[in-house]
Amino acid sequence: MRLLVLGGTRFVGRAVVAEALARGWEVTALHRGITGRTPAGVRELLADRTTPAALSDALGSETWDAVVDTWSGAPCVATEAARALVGRADRFGYVSSGSVYVWGEHVDEGSPVVDGDAHDVDGPYPALKRGAEVGVVETFPGALLARAGLILGPWEDIGRLPWWLDRIAHGGRVVAPGRPDRPLQYVDVRDLASWLLSGLDVGLGGAVDVVSRSGHATTGELLEACVAATGSDADLVWLDEATLAAAGAEPWTHLPCWVPESGEFAGFLEADTTRAARTGLVCRPVAETVVDTWQWMTSDRRRGPTATSTGSPQMWSGRCSPAGEQRDAGEVRAAHHRTRYVKWRRGARRGSTAGRRRGG
Repeated sequence: MRLLVLGGTRFVGRAVVAEALARGWEVTALHRGITGRTPAGVRELLADRTTPAALSDALGSETWDAVVDTWSGAPCVATEAARALVGRADRFGYVSSGSVYVWGEHVDEGSPVVDGDAHDVDGPYPALKRGAEVGVVETFPGALLARAGLILGPWEDIGRLPWWLDRIAHGGRVVAPGRPDRPLQYVDVRDLASWLLSGLDVGLGGAVDVVSRSGHATTGELLEACVAATGSDADLVWLDEATLAAAGAEPWTHLPCWVPESGEFAGFLEADTTRAARTGLVCRPVAETVVDTWQWMTSDRRRGPTATSTGSPQMWSGRCSPAGEQRDAGEVRAAHHRTRYVKWRRGARRGSTAGRRRGG
């Protein structure tokens, strides 16, 4: 199988390249040469894909069996790339996001999606991803749309699991959100890559919610795995959602991977992923994802982000009073105010794209 990966040097793209090589596929990666290089055995095409002429020159007259695109910016760029590959690739896979669904109405692949324009140059993250989907399908009607949920694993460049690992490695009392047995729903980046390439290999098409079943792991299992992997003496201090809300904790941003179980986030980690399972998605144990991510973080390779906009991991190291969690709640509140300021600053620079990293 001759595969073209648009990107291939960061997180998801990197995992796709590694999986393709492991399968013995012939891999070409087109990227700018800025955010990293690909492993040995990959043919590199260097170009800024946002410039149509540069993209065309780099692609030349070659053909491929399949293409994978992980683009998350302006839909017009994904649309242009798909058009440039018309007649030059048999199959097309686009890594999209579960964020394309209308907020609060996502149940499965048949749920309503947000509006998206294939030619947009800016907009909120859900509309950007949906617009790219539209542009890809206009050119490749049988394209495989991998609507990924929360993605974790080695080389993560968003700072979710790395944030928890770095914080827990520092030891002490660690704020743990909600209840320990809260079901999580996520996908290891390597399992996403494996599923995507297998789907392309057999000609699978259409939209699929690529994420584990709800409850594949729990919040408690994730954080305990972090404690075990780091060998830390961290003490997980579980704060209920009422305490977190009173402290002003913002879901998803202050404490990564966590959202409340009620209110506007009800059902957020409970999507029906039957189609993903039926089409071959197999999710590895959470402990494996955590251990491998920690080994990557502590290896001699380039280290990924280990903190989000909430600031340093030490921010969460509260020392509770004997009566309860007042100190921990205070640190959540402090992070809340810090994050509001950072998000305001980002909004001033980026406009409507400021919140694009909330989802998967």
